[in-house]
Amino acid sequence: MSGERPTLADVARRAGVSPSTASLALNDSGPVSAATRVRVEAAAQELGYAGPDPRARSLRRGRSGIVGVVLEDSLRDAFRDPMNVLMLDGIADVTGPAGNSLLLITERAGGPSSLVDAPIDAVVLFGCSPRVDDKVAVVRRRGLPIVSIEGEPADGVVDVGLDNREATRALAQHLRDLGHRDVALVTLELDRERRHRLLTPDLIGRATTYTAVERMKGAFEVFPEARGFATLGSTIDEGLVAGRELLADTAHRPTAIIGQSDLLATGVIRAAAELGLRVPDDLSVVGFDGVRVDDPAADGLTTMVQPAIAKGQAAGRAVLGLLAGEEVPSVSFTSEFRRGRTTASPAASASAGSAARA
Repeated sequence: MSGERPTLADVARRAGVSPSTASLALNDSGPVSAATRVRVEAAAQELGYAGPDPRARSLRRGRSGIVGVVLEDSLRDAFRDPMNVLMLDGIADVTGPAGNSLLLITERAGGPSSLVDAPIDAVVLFGCSPRVDDKVAVVRRRGLPIVSIEGEPADGVVDVGLDNREATRALAQHLRDLGHRDVALVTLELDRERRHRLLTPDLIGRATTYTAVERMKGAFEVFPEARGFATLGSTIDEGLVAGRELLADTAHRPTAIIGQSDLLATGVIRAAAELGLRVPDDLSVVGFDGVRVDDPAADGLTTMVQPAIAKGQAAGRAVLGLLAGEEVPSVSFTSEFRRGRTTASPAASASAGSAARA
């Protein structure tokens, strides 16, 4: 048997019992005497029998025991976003104990889809992407259960949602209550064209990233004339690019900037520092997510805190329910406002800035 995986039949033969009796003994079930159970367990230990071959078990069940989690970015970039890591932790918290593994699938624009033949039983889509519809279509053709985190509501897809619109409205209202009127937005990726752009009515009308659109709507309800900049995604570097663009014109600088993620807001604060602007004395900045960012610029950020791990856990529970043939409803979570040290009134900003320059 050298080099071969021992089987249940080998254990039964060594213990001098039938395979069915060996199975009952190892699973501690059925009418098996204590002496027989001890003999079977000893035989299993001697042979190094670790249990049934998971590949064979998967074939018998007609499942792989794998849940696919689809990320838009490369894994390198995906794991730089604390939100992704926390949501993955939440999914694994639920699916792991149920005997499922996670397969991380990266889908990039223009490339072939790995979803066509990935050995998976169900799919969780991270919805901050302008290409979610394409992924849903591929998975639907395979007939697999689909769970989306912050995706646009769609038939046959269980969504784990967030109050993106209401939460951003609350952030914007906080700035308005402080006296801000000239406010700019730094958005997540808005559509399939991967390039930096200032916001225009045409771009806003064509935007397909559901999370970004909902957050824009919340801001526009308070500041309908807000300008903005569309980035390529939630990274500090993208926020830096946006901040440089929005703050370059000294005659038309906004007094406050709303970042659609904490990483983007951190980049904006870096850009302000490059230009000699102090936050919040010269510029107020708010973010979204409430995650820990390993950057001094993010210290004390005013933001909306969302329950990332709980969202992942809800997605995991939805997957297990769908695999069990249950009717699973969509769910939605709410965010919590956290006042930090990056917002102040524009009047205070102006006077502080004047005093500093005097």
